[in-house]
Amino acid sequence: MSKPRTPAPSAPVARVLPLLGLAHLDRPFDYLVDEKQHADCRPGVKVRIRFSGRLVDAVVLARTSVSEHAGDLAWLDRVISPEVVYPEQTRALVDALSDRYGGVRSDLIRSAVPSRHATAENSDTSTPWEELGTTSDPDLSPWISYLHGPNFVDAVLAGRAARAAWQIAPGDDWARALAGLAVATVQSGGGVLIVLPDQRDVDTLEAALRELVSARQITVLNSALGPQARYRRFLSVLHGQGRLVIGTRSAAYAPVEDLRLAVLLHDGDDNLIDPRAPYAHAREVLTTRSAQSGCALILGGHTRTAEVQLMVEQGWMHGLVAPREVLRQRMPRVRATADSDVALERDPSARSARLPVVAFDAVRRALDRDEPVLIQTPRKGYVPTLACGQCRAPARCRACNGPLGLPAGDNDAPGVPMCRWCGRPTANHRCGSCGSVRLRAVVLGSERTAEELGRAFPKVPVSTSGGTRVLDEVPPGARLVVSTPGAEPPVRDGAYGACLLLDTWALLGRADLRATEDALAKWMAAATLVTPNGDGGEVIVVADPVLPPVQALIRWDPVTAAAMELAQRREVDLPPAVHLAAVDGPQTTLDDFMGLVELPEGADILGPVDLPPGSPLPGEYDESRFGPPQRLLVRVPLGSGPRSALGRALRSGRTARAVRKDELPLRIQIDPLHVG
Repeated sequence: MSKPRTPAPSAPVARVLPLLGLAHLDRPFDYLVDEKQHADCRPGVKVRIRFSGRLVDAVVLARTSVSEHAGDLAWLDRVISPEVVYPEQTRALVDALSDRYGGVRSDLIRSAVPSRHATAENSDTSTPWEELGTTSDPDLSPWISYLHGPNFVDAVLAGRAARAAWQIAPGDDWARALAGLAVATVQSGGGVLIVLPDQRDVDTLEAALRELVSARQITVLNSALGPQARYRRFLSVLHGQGRLVIGTRSAAYAPVEDLRLAVLLHDGDDNLIDPRAPYAHAREVLTTRSAQSGCALILGGHTRTAEVQLMVEQGWMHGLVAPREVLRQRMPRVRATADSDVALERDPSARSARLPVVAFDAVRRALDRDEPVLIQTPRKGYVPTLACGQCRAPARCRACNGPLGLPAGDNDAPGVPMCRWCGRPTANHRCGSCGSVRLRAVVLGSERTAEELGRAFPKVPVSTSGGTRVLDEVPPGARLVVSTPGAEPPVRDGAYGACLLLDTWALLGRADLRATEDALAKWMAAATLVTPNGDGGEVIVVADPVLPPVQALIRWDPVTAAAMELAQRREVDLPPAVHLAAVDGPQTTLDDFMGLVELPEGADILGPVDLPPGSPLPGEYDESRFGPPQRLLVRVPLGSGPRSALGRALRSGRTARAVRKDELPLRIQIDPLHVG
């Protein structure tokens, strides 16, 4: 027979939040604390409780003397650890994001608080940051090149809530600039948190930081860490030892002590969105933290998203851009040329390499200077499909309407187009839109492009970067580097002499709200690796010169491009000019769910429509039984209430739906990056 338990001498009631992931149970419950648990059971610790007959994890929100529950209370099973892993700053952040995204707090806590590893709690996480190694004097000179850059640096070091949309100047070493500012901020007594979209950027920044501080003074948080290492580094941040924190998406929740500077780079990158509910964006996490704690904030990149432009226009943050004279000195010469057969026919080698003559000549000049050349293609591999050579409508099979492509293999001479679905050859294709008999490759791919360039420049080495094989860097000297967007390797101790941007219409022609925004970001990221115009650097973009994103690249003016993008979104009431929620599920579920939701004033419902390709519902779903999944869009004007009004309304509907025990999948995404 077990010994009777004695209540704690003071505040014997613990108000806890069960980590169940269920909307209708996302609320506090009261449990009794016994005297043995009294010292360790503090707000913010993790405990085990018995809930509906099973043991589950929970976090303690508060200790009280009395309970609001009228019946008998159950006892806490045990305190998992005395570590306060859910401090007040994290709790405020999770509450705000839960309202904003209409999510369940336990889903956000899963991202913010790693699983406990008992061995990690025995590690030394109390040594002050200054004693972990020696530091060098940081270099803050890169910020002088930007308008009001020195004033911004002074504001950050003084602990003021300065917020900047940083447009990285061409050729600027962003890692060196951030490393200097971060180390100076930590030396002044504050904490720094830098979030990057991928591990490659994390490695680049870590290398720059190691020139100023020791490896032990840099806390790296990423998905590659094991449970013990992740929890140990989390504890070092929690205890104030880890004051210089860098990492990928989930690092945005790191409980940095006295956070003075938060940084997010390339906020338009898909990697910054949590793929699990409630699909929080790292940009929203850091902007919320800046608003709550008053820390300085940098949202940086080579271009600017419409979301950042909206914050600038609303006065919540200001632009941090280089003046025109600095841009003219640093940027390469950018020219646009149409991809026309007339231009290709002027030079047999250019025709073989699938390049307009102006691009072919730029490559030849750079190679003659013994400089590498970067060629960006939208995708890896070989020709996937063909299109009309005149109007560029997709070439389709007459039998099954499948996409036409060329046979794989060595295609010195063009083969007979074949359907990629049914395999039928189509020797006499005629476009159904314009009647032309000419065909062209939609996207040749990096491997096919590398082969063709190798034939045109037979004595020049050719490297490819993309997919599962991404080059960290390339040596200086004459060579051709064919890369997919985002995989462009820098030149060791140098820069490219020229850059070609091929098949640009494949990026611009995507059926996506952010197609032009993404295309410009990819182009500028590649162009910034090219030597300045004064040293002969050239960027040739094979696209119509009159297109707005092409003009923005030629002028190196991402700010105007972002303003135009935001203005166009306003005209058609699309994010970020409005708040938008995408609600996905079976048609019957959507009908029932919307009947439970009290939407904010001015809300507009669009749809339902079929789900966009490539976005299946989470979990198991029998489409043959319940019908094809559908999507509803709920649109709410800005200024019609709090930013969280739409999320709260949808969360209330989720709670009511859970009470009814509707088990069919339902997905809610607030302001999704891709609408469809």
